[in-house]
Amino acid sequence: MTEAPDSAAAKPVRGPIKGPQDFYGGVVLMGIALFALWASSDLQGMRGFSFGPGTAPRMFAYLLLALGAGVALTGFLMEGPPLQRYGIRGPFFVTLAILAFSVMIRPLGLIVSAFVSFMIAAMGSDETKLVEAIVVGVCLTIGCALLFPYALGLPLDLFPRILR
Repeated sequence: MTEAPDSAAAKPVRGPIKGPQDFYGGVVLMGIALFALWASSDLQGMRGFSFGPGTAPRMFAYLLLALGAGVALTGFLMEGPPLQRYGIRGPFFVTLAILAFSVMIRPLGLIVSAFVSFMIAAMGSDETKLVEAIVVGVCLTIGCALLFPYALGLPLDLFPRILR
């Protein structure tokens, strides 16, 4: 009785796509580019020699479409890594931090909303250490408090309305 060779047992059987992660990543990039082309279709510009507000979005969308096609083709033709598990924790907490910042900025001011939203975003990783996150959050909050109202001259309230 003959046994199967070890090389066939060690290599997983795949379909025609040799690098699934690259292939599907390229397909997603092409989908984003097609959405951008659709969304910018009613903007003027890039018709003949006229430039307008639609010129740059369409140029970048065409570039992204070409790059996405190249990445997908690479994944189709060349060996690459398999699809990895997708974690939802990071995108969830970053999105939550953005929404929290948008709700808190007017009533609570820049200092409180920047620090709280940074701490919410820091919960997106299981590698986050509380003391380090607090130190970095304080430093970034000080940087935001100096940059936006003073260096850039934006009319942002620094403190909550109660303290004003």
